[in-house]
Amino acid sequence: MITFFVVNGILLVISLLLLLAERFLVTYGECSITLNGDKTFSMLGGDNLLNYLNQHKIFIPSACGGKATCGFCKLKVLSGGGDILPTEEVYIDKKEREEGLRLACQVKVKKDVEIYIPEYLLGAEEFEADVSHITYLTHDIKIVHLAILNKTINFKPGQYIQFKIPGTDEYRAYSVASSPSDKSTLELLIRLVPGGLCSAYVHKVLMKGDRVVFTGPFGDFYLREESENDIIAIGGGCGMAPIRSILYFLREKGMPRRVFYFFGARTKKDLFFTKELRELEAKFANFKYIPALSEPEPGDKWEGEVGFVTQIAEKYIGDKRPKEAYLCGPPPMIDAAMKVLTREGVKPENIFYDKF
Repeated sequence: MITFFVVNGILLVISLLLLLAERFLVTYGECSITLNGDKTFSMLGGDNLLNYLNQHKIFIPSACGGKATCGFCKLKVLSGGGDILPTEEVYIDKKEREEGLRLACQVKVKKDVEIYIPEYLLGAEEFEADVSHITYLTHDIKIVHLAILNKTINFKPGQYIQFKIPGTDEYRAYSVASSPSDKSTLELLIRLVPGGLCSAYVHKVLMKGDRVVFTGPFGDFYLREESENDIIAIGGGCGMAPIRSILYFLREKGMPRRVFYFFGARTKKDLFFTKELRELEAKFANFKYIPALSEPEPGDKWEGEVGFVTQIAEKYIGDKRPKEAYLCGPPPMIDAAMKVLTREGVKPENIFYDKF
């Protein structure tokens, strides 16, 4: 038994030494990245495609910050990318693999590389902003108000930006919680995540007056403005952010479509923006806000819906009117909502979400 642990310990040390050797001792010399056949960047090889693109102000979606857990940073590698890695295979199906799609965060540049990125993904920009104020909404969620400097941003209600963590090359994705009609400010809802690098910075370090950097906008999760379908919105926690942006947009348009918003929380203290949403409900007969608590406390004196938010939604959406759904929350909630919605006749192509 002792020999087993000793051998495994030696193998672990060797693996770490090999990783360090590759990181600091192995060099790949001058490499180039050619984008869409007409733009070439030169650099010393050794880092991944995503980081090199960011360094050259080309920002593609990467909700997880390059950790290979979101699958958003797909691009086509025409040559020089090497073999696909196991970390990529879960996000790239057979057809995509045959087309040369890869995760930019997992392609290490060891020689000249040729890539293709669709034009619609090249519209994201880098922005600087000052923090105008920060407010606690719950015990673990803050709203951060950003005043954008020197330019404006155009985004669709529901899209997200990537917040750069100061002192690092890492980004974290946060949905915009404010109206797209205000192009000079953004509002973000940020929950304190145990061990979360960015959320810890926001909750414990970031102050009014600080300057921050973000990129965007990103995401296929946005309001389909041309549709006339009823809207089913389901969220929880910071999943409030993109739904709020959508609701602000619809409010400005006079709430032309019927909207049901189901918001899940554990206890009453986890609810926020309740007054704002009730006022919206009172103003527009087309809008209905249904909060649900999964574990209400005796002191909550809760008289509303009790249960998981997806279970509550199922009680309300049984009519046959055409619907589309917007989901924002943890992956298990989205998976559960998908089952409920498709069972109730909502077409999969009319269900929109970002999993991050």
